[in-house]
Order: sequence, then structure tokens, then C-alpha cells
Amino acid sequence: MKKTTLAVAGDQGSFSEEAGLMYAGRVGMDPEMVFAIDMEGTLSAVENGKAEFGIFPVVNSRGGLVQTAFEAMGNHLFTLVDEVWLDVHQCLLTLPGVGKSDITEIVSHPQALSQCERHLAKEFPNIKLREWEDTAKAAKDLAVGILPKTAAVIAPARSAAIYGLTILEKAIQDYKPNLTTFIVVAHHVPKTH
Repeated sequence: MKKTTLAVAGDQGSFSEEAGLMYAGRVGMDPEMVFAIDMEGTLSAVENGKAEFGIFPVVNSRGGLVQTAFEAMGNHLFTLVDEVWLDVHQCLLTLPGVGKSDITEIVSHPQALSQCERHLAKEFPNIKLREWEDTAKAAKDLAVGILPKTAAVIAPARSAAIYGLTILEKAIQDYKPNLTTFIVVAHHVPKTH
């Protein structure tokens, strides 16, 4: 089977990658992932022909509209192909050996922070929250030392396995299910009349 390039709005281990793999399995695609990190990068990759398809989140049952997705969609031409619903399970990850009492800040994508708002207020009321461009990129950046050793990140469980992090808490999202709608897009083909 020929590989199909699929741009995802995240790094390796992201929910966008998970949704992309789900979609690929559903339609019988053998995907070659292009980790575009954000929606702008995903739509650019599709528009410029670096990827045949792109996938990114547009709305979450708790966090609402993914603002950055709609901003990016306003800057690019694309064709909507399909949608994927994913039940997102947010996890709190740290470097091995870092415990709950060691955490000085919690880093993640604004949507992930929003989805875990009540849990964070209850469990970590005095901890600084910091926004990052992607959940999996936050995990990767913690693993490679870009983020402080005492930071924790909110990211998929898959990110912990990929980047050698410890899952301190699982399913910390406030709502269950925590559904996110992802859309699959392709290069824009003008309609002929």
C-alpha cells in the first residue's frame, strides 16, 4: 500500500496524531505522519502540497471552539473531507522521580488546561499554569530539558511512553466523556460548474 502523507496539529504522541491514526484505520490509509505542531502548520502543509491530508481539533465538549483552529482556517484554502470524534483522556506527566509536591508549574496547550480547570484548581491551587503550543510538544520539551525539571505537563498517556515520562495522574479532565471533534482536510480543489 502506498503511504499517504497526513499532517497532524501536534507532535508525536499528540491527540491529533491519535485522531489521525484512528481516521487512517477507518479509511484503510497507510499514513506517513507530518508533525506540523499547530493548525497553521497543518493547513500550510496541505495547501503547499507537503501533505495530502491534514487533521486538527476544532471543538471540545468542555473547552468549546478551538480558537486557533478557526484563526488558521481563515488563512487557508482547503476542502473538508471528514470528521473524527475522540474521547480525550488528559494525563499529568512528570520526569521520573518528580512527585506531586515537587511540581512548580503545569504546562500544556490552552485547551488541555481548560479541560482540566476544576481538577487543577482543587489539586494544585497555587501552581503556575503555563500555555504551550501542543500537549505532546510540552511532554517532549520537558523530556529534553527545555522546560524546568520541576514542571509537569498535561498530555496524552502515549506521550509518557514516547518521551520517557511518568504518569502521575490519569484522566484528570473535568468531564467524562471529554469529546473533541477533529476535522480531516485536503488540498482545495475549485468546483467546476
